Amino acid sequence: MEGAPPGARDRLVEIEVRQDEVALDSSVMRAMELSIETCLERQGLAGSEVSLSIVDDREMHELNLRYRNVDRTTDVLSFPLEEERPKEPCLLGDIVVSAPRARQQAGEYGHSLLREMSFLVVHGTLHLLGYDHMTPEEDQEMQRLQEDVLAALGIAR
Repeated sequence: MEGAPPGARDRLVEIEVRQDEVALDSSVMRAMELSIETCLERQGLAGSEVSLSIVDDREMHELNLRYRNVDRTTDVLSFPLEEERPKEPCLLGDIVVSAPRARQQAGEYGHSLLREMSFLVVHGTLHLLGYDHMTPEEDQEMQRLQEDVLAALGIAR
């Protein structure tokens, strides 16, 4: 990369924080990035690109209503660019996470914000790859894949 500082690399996970209600320190930001990268690596798609937006509940509610016709906030939404699972690294799509909702869920489940944000971005990444949880079997598979990624990173409940 001409003109780039030594050691610079193209960012494969682009993160945009569009909320200021929940403080996200550098450890949470790095954990989200590593969670996405590890998930992609374990799925054989290392090098794929993902856009991650961290928003407030108001924006998440608007997105959920606009794109899913569900009139409430949610924790995570995924917007894949392709309908079928890619066979090689590519631009996968966008993940949107509600930081206030993640903070609330972390409290309800009794674990850290870092763990909840990491879980949600892995969940969103799996949706970008075509996984779903509409049946008990699909849900069980997603749960297993999510926990495998978090365990590989040493992120416990």
